[in-house]
Amino acid sequence: MVKEGVVGDFEVEVEGWAARDDSGILSPINFTRRKTGSNDVTFKVEYCGICHSDLHQIRNEWKNSIYPMVPGHEIVGYVTEVGSEVKNFAVGDRVGVGCMVWSCQQCDSCSEGQEQYCEKTVLTYNAINVDGSPTYGGYSSLMVCDQRFVVKIPETLPFDAAAPLLCAGITVYSPMKYLQMSQPGKSLGVVGLGGLGHMAVKLGKAFGLKVTVISTSPRKEKEAREELGADHFIVSKEPKQMEDAAKSLDYIIDTVSADHPLQPLLNLLKVNGKLVLVGLPENPLSFHPAGVISGRRFVGGSSIGGIKETQEMLDFCAEHNISCLIENIPIDYVNTAMERLVKGDIKYRFVINVAESFSGAKTE
Repeated sequence: MVKEGVVGDFEVEVEGWAARDDSGILSPINFTRRKTGSNDVTFKVEYCGICHSDLHQIRNEWKNSIYPMVPGHEIVGYVTEVGSEVKNFAVGDRVGVGCMVWSCQQCDSCSEGQEQYCEKTVLTYNAINVDGSPTYGGYSSLMVCDQRFVVKIPETLPFDAAAPLLCAGITVYSPMKYLQMSQPGKSLGVVGLGGLGHMAVKLGKAFGLKVTVISTSPRKEKEAREELGADHFIVSKEPKQMEDAAKSLDYIIDTVSADHPLQPLLNLLKVNGKLVLVGLPENPLSFHPAGVISGRRFVGGSSIGGIKETQEMLDFCAEHNISCLIENIPIDYVNTAMERLVKGDIKYRFVINVAESFSGAKTE
């Protein structure tokens, strides 16, 4: 049986699904979590979202995979036990864990509440704990996590549709807040209408922005306008549409993870416009310096958000009734879901109904 973390006087047996090699095929696994430490929160997993990065990792497309791998970093559930030093969580609370489970708490990034940029950050899965053991994610029946990396899920958010907010939601919320891309009346372009893109549209509208969706697919216009409330839609493969929209946007969030040209997008920005990359294409992207110098335009990138900011995002979403559009699946459908994800056949996030997929954790 595979073990995670330091095991004390007892172990908690956990059911999960894992990839064993770069075929990416997931199958059942039994493993153990560490017992609840003094600073830990233990919770029964109810739902876990499927992020596109899960697909990359199980297939070792980023060349850093550790097997067996239990994916999942969009995890929500009910607290079953808390450690003696835990004051802000109690049994029965609705909680979540996103992409991180530990950071050093000493560096500049940690002191500024930006744990995601700590050089020693431990990711929720496919990483190594400080004790040398591998981390396992939320495609599993139980989670144990340091309280500093646990957030509360507001009661008004649907539990299953709240799970992807822990990655997709915070990934677009963080740069919008940090770079002040949330000023009412300004114009936001969203490149790509997938898990990240549809959240950027929803958040943009909640901030009071005029939102333009930029997509290679004309068939997405109806859903962008009617289902998500986008104000405008541009087919990026249509030169006339791109030309007509030149210098019309204050901000652009680029969520696309496939290789694509940046220069046509830069041409859409006004003077002082900002383009932020949150997708991870396989190959380097490039643009001519004149494209940014001539309009004092800015290109940057952003990765998820810190824990305090993630809680802020969840509270904002609860206040504005924002959650992800999802397809709820049992865990034995996960391999089919991955194949559909490759084809883009999902609106807009798969969420695994973990609680109904497993018999539950057992104490040995």
